[in-house]
Amino acid sequence: MSLMYEELDFRPTPIGDLMLRRRRLIQLGGIDIYEVKLGDYFLMSSLFHEAEVALAQLGLAGLDRTGSNKKDIDVVVGGLGLGYTAARVLEDEQVKRLLVVEYLEGVIEWHETGLVPLGKGLTDDPRCRFVNADFFAMSRDVTKSFDPETPDKKHDAILLDIDHTPTNVLTQTNTRFYTQEGLAELAQHLKPGGVFGLWADGFPQDSFTDLLGSVFESAQGHTIEFDNPLTGSSSEGAVYIARMGP
Repeated sequence: MSLMYEELDFRPTPIGDLMLRRRRLIQLGGIDIYEVKLGDYFLMSSLFHEAEVALAQLGLAGLDRTGSNKKDIDVVVGGLGLGYTAARVLEDEQVKRLLVVEYLEGVIEWHETGLVPLGKGLTDDPRCRFVNADFFAMSRDVTKSFDPETPDKKHDAILLDIDHTPTNVLTQTNTRFYTQEGLAELAQHLKPGGVFGLWADGFPQDSFTDLLGSVFESAQGHTIEFDNPLTGSSSEGAVYIARMGP
C-alpha cells in the first residue's frame, strides 16, 4: 500500500522546479493518482487524461490511410508528460515509429526508471524513442527532421501537448510557435496529407482554429468533455486537428 502522499521526485530546471508526486484519494476508493507540477503551474494528473488520449485518437483518425505507404506511420509527440498520448499512439498497429520530444530530462527519467505507471510500456516498445530536446527549437529548424537519426525525414503526424493554451504558455519563448510563421514552419515537417494535433486546456478558440486554417488545408477544434469526480461535474479540454493538403 502506498503512502497517502509521497513526493517521488523534485528537481530544479531552467524553467522552474519540477515535482512528481503520488497521492491516495480516499474519497475515490483509495486510488493512487500521479501529479506533475512545474514551478507554480499544476501541469497534469493521471486522474484526468481523456483529452490527452483524444489528441492521439483524433490525430491518427485524421490520416488518409488509403495508400500503401500509410501502413507505415511515423509520429512525433511533443511533450511526454505522464505518457497518455504516446501510449495511445502505440495502440495503433500501423504506427511503426514514435518519437517523443521532451525538454525536461527528469520526465524522461521517470519513464525509463518505471517511476510512473505507463513508463515500462513505452520504454519496452521498440517503436518508441525519447529525445531530450526543445520541441519548439526543433520546429523552427526546417532544414532538419525532428528525428536526429534521419535528418531528411518528414512525419505523418505531429501531436503537441506542452503549453496550457496557445495564449497561456509555459515560457514566453514558446509564443512564436503559435503564430502563422511558427505554424508554417511546423507544417514543413509533415508529409503531404500529414496531421498536426494540439492539446489545450478549456474550450477550443475559434481564433486559433482560423489561424490553423490559414496555414493548413483544413482545421477543426474539438471539445473533449470528461467527468470530474472531485467536483461531481464535468470538465473540458480542447483538441485542435489540422491537415496538410495532398
